[in-house]
Amino acid sequence: MSALNLDDFAHLIERPDGGVRRDAEERRARLAVPPGALGRLDELGEWLAGAQAQVPVRPIRQARLVLFAGDHGVAELGVSARPAGGTKDLVRAVLDGASPAAVLARGAGTQLRVVDMAVDCDPGELPEEVTRHRVRRGSGRIDVEDALTAEEAEAAFRAGMAVADEEADAGTDLVVLGDLSVGGTTAASTLVAALCGTDASVVTGRGGARIDDLAWMRKCAAIRDALRRARPVLGDQLELLAAVGGADLTAITGFLLQSAVRRTPVILDGVVSAACALVAQRVAFRAPDWWLAGQASGEPAQAKALDRIALNPLLDHGVTAGEGTGALLALPLVQAAAALAAELPVRD
Repeated sequence: MSALNLDDFAHLIERPDGGVRRDAEERRARLAVPPGALGRLDELGEWLAGAQAQVPVRPIRQARLVLFAGDHGVAELGVSARPAGGTKDLVRAVLDGASPAAVLARGAGTQLRVVDMAVDCDPGELPEEVTRHRVRRGSGRIDVEDALTAEEAEAAFRAGMAVADEEADAGTDLVVLGDLSVGGTTAASTLVAALCGTDASVVTGRGGARIDDLAWMRKCAAIRDALRRARPVLGDQLELLAAVGGADLTAITGFLLQSAVRRTPVILDGVVSAACALVAQRVAFRAPDWWLAGQASGEPAQAKALDRIALNPLLDHGVTAGEGTGALLALPLVQAAAALAAELPVRD
């Protein structure tokens, strides 16, 4: 296996076609619906035209919810409302169709895919198609040790790239991205604090299941300790992910970058996908042009990351369930923008 060179992404990733987007803007000006009457839907339609390199745009017909799953050793410190090692139950709920994300995906007719990168259970407890990319059983406790070895980080990153290629090859025209993890928001907040140069208290949130004040203080202390380990490796994004990320976050970063290479648009969900997007932006500055922020989760680290990469969330309904739920709620808005841009008649 050849060495992974992240610098290649800066050359491989191109922006969505600007000329096509201008053509979409001109076409919009000739629609019977007055300019501005569709609000942000116009902007989304033009963005999709650039991403698809086509005017009028194609309707979104094959969206897919992709959830990367992994446990984090830092959860042992009581930084989450869920028990350490509890990601297996989250995965099982999704596979059984009993989670909010599964219900929404089913209602929208959207297929879902779970990718186990580091769930802390025997791989035989989950379907083989879920576990085939697994790198390890649980990621390391980032306040005192690396989340991954260098070899594991590269394997996780490549796994994310492989999933992006599989989706592109299968004809997926829009990815709704999410995560299933216990302790994942702690790792994500550490990445955001490290890359934005802020203190732990600025990025520490309450998590999807809303922790109490004591757990918040434990989480803040864990992020502060992890930051001491993150700062020396800020110059190398793969080393940073190995030090304080985890297998799932590393895979998501690889997925985002390779999706941009393959010109596959992605809707981000919460703080975990936002943190990975921030890391990916440091690798390839044009990559964020292929992403949308689905919703504001209320996590301060997410807000800081999205502000840094200049993405404005489509929705703000206070949804903290995670698992891609917020991004799924934004999917009908993007589908509506595509349908309107594709089907509204143009004036002579």
